[in-house]
Amino acid sequence: MKKVIAFLRTLRENNNTEWFHAHRKEYEEAKDSFSQFARRLIEETGRFDESVAGLELKDCTYRINRDIRFSADKSPYKTHFGVFIAPGGKKSGRAGYYFHLSVGGDSYPDANMVAIGHYCYDKRVVEIVREDLMDEPEKFASFVRTGEKDGFSLDDEGSLKKLPKEFSECKYPDYARLKVYCLSKFMSEEEVSDQEELLQHVLTLFRRNKPFVEYLNQVIDYVSEED
Repeated sequence: MKKVIAFLRTLRENNNTEWFHAHRKEYEEAKDSFSQFARRLIEETGRFDESVAGLELKDCTYRINRDIRFSADKSPYKTHFGVFIAPGGKKSGRAGYYFHLSVGGDSYPDANMVAIGHYCYDKRVVEIVREDLMDEPEKFASFVRTGEKDGFSLDDEGSLKKLPKEFSECKYPDYARLKVYCLSKFMSEEEVSDQEELLQHVLTLFRRNKPFVEYLNQVIDYVSEED
């Protein structure tokens, strides 16, 4: 993975169309290397989670081009390669398993990252999780504790500053304030340097935190059936 990171780092320093076209061969080599890793990750994840079995590379990976229409940052290219393994694929709206390789920074998006869950939820999904936190608080807390043992933390981006009154007595108010249900952790460049060790490590993290994905998708599916 060192060569892939080296390419991404150089791209970050030369993030323009002219440079990219002149170095397309290096890009294709880096992309192919990551794609080989991603294919194995998808296949092996499908062995312990049947809901994602049979997914193909195109179902789970992304174009390197950035959507800059509504962004102040007009850099045309992403400086990471990512793979999101979710039932139905990356556009299904369901929770899953995410990994991205970046330039070796210490924060998103420059950090190498593993994540479990999803970032965009229907308002009704959020309501049901909060209701569950009132009725069975330890259920959600157990998912968090499992993740924390593996170095994950909950993403609290956009969390409510004040809970609605009906959830004011929640045992875990910090969880009930969330609008995003995603466990994430960053990895150093050293941790991702060996491709085989990285594959096995990421698969272990995915497998251990599978119950969190299953829970979230039960809620998402329930909301879909309501509609």
